[in-house]
Amino acid sequence: MSNLRAMNDAEFKQYIDEAIINYAKERVKAGNWSEEEAILKSREEYNELLPKGVKTQDNYLFSVVDKNEVVGMIWLNKEDDEVGFICEINILKKYQGMGYGKYAMKEIEVVAKNLGLKKIELHVFGHNKTAINLYENLEYTVTNMCMSKKLL
Repeated sequence: MSNLRAMNDAEFKQYIDEAIINYAKERVKAGNWSEEEAILKSREEYNELLPKGVKTQDNYLFSVVDKNEVVGMIWLNKEDDEVGFICEINILKKYQGMGYGKYAMKEIEVVAKNLGLKKIELHVFGHNKTAINLYENLEYTVTNMCMSKKLL
């Protein structure tokens, strides 16, 4: 039986180092940052967003758990009284494609409603077709789009 559980400090420590590396890679892949600056910039962003880790006000970090095993995580930020933002969802590679992402997204909607939120927003990198497909299947719609072209 899957469930969301508030992320504890030990899980956060394990999560944050990998998250910084993965986010840096995504920003490089998207063409936003150079490889040389990516880790530093990623660490700075996470430190700014989560200065108190799991205890950072208006941030709700959950472990996605199945049979007492952590299979992923999801992070909701309460931007204001009506809007929440999914900062990250990450299902561990060996558990991807098994429905955990969809489960976590549906459960975070319950959390958001319990917080009194009326809308959830998120960002997805354009190259992440799997995530885009998941969000579209859950009835998320594109609200704006940035595009770029590298000039050689």
